[in-house]
Amino acid sequence: MQRYFINQNADENQRFFIEDKGDIHHIVNVMRHQVGTKIIVTFSNEQAYKCEISSIQNDYIEVHLIENLEIDTELPQKITICSGLIKADKYEWMLQKATELGANDFIAVGMQRSVVKLTESKVDKKLDRWQKIIKEAAEQSYRLVIPEIQYKSNLKMIYDNINEYDYVLIAYEDAAKDGEASTFKKQVQNFKSGDRVLVIFGPEGGLSSDEVEMFNANASQVGLGPRILRAETAPLYVLSAVSYQKDLLG
Repeated sequence: MQRYFINQNADENQRFFIEDKGDIHHIVNVMRHQVGTKIIVTFSNEQAYKCEISSIQNDYIEVHLIENLEIDTELPQKITICSGLIKADKYEWMLQKATELGANDFIAVGMQRSVVKLTESKVDKKLDRWQKIIKEAAEQSYRLVIPEIQYKSNLKMIYDNINEYDYVLIAYEDAAKDGEASTFKKQVQNFKSGDRVLVIFGPEGGLSSDEVEMFNANASQVGLGPRILRAETAPLYVLSAVSYQKDLLG
């Protein structure tokens, strides 16, 4: 069954309406669903229900709840992927796959070595496109939440809000080259359910020494194995490692 999100809390005594234009187009024109078709709807309180379409109109689709689905597809930790701007296709691919792997939210950052530059006039358009990619990936992977994405023009803006997180990790290329392998493993093992974790990744050219030094007193530098990973691959490595340790091993 196809899956959609509604930004309301679930209530079995209430009618609900899908009003997102993209969702309406997908239901009517792509999937060609009709009245009586069953779909899955995920609500903002992270509850998923099997629903039946009861009415299809031009500007909304009415559904009624049939069955509460007891599922949990979220990582125990809330992982924020903070990464330097990279080439558009690579960044969008990373957003899609990282959403599938359980990222809680994303921060795109203009870093010192970022080749890609994002002007203020283009920020809103880019964020809209990125959010659409994330939403579609969340639906496809049966997530209970849609990760959010924001843009910051530099890492100093991230540093100013560092107290929001229980752990801050910096995936630093030099740490990997020096053979650092234990810090990341130990940190992941220490994660508790509900912890907020910020992981910072550089762009294609990596993080500058000044950017790394900014976080020296508040973050742990971690290597991600013996191989040097691409900017778009490193976040997926981290999410996979956390999922293995916390989802599979418990």
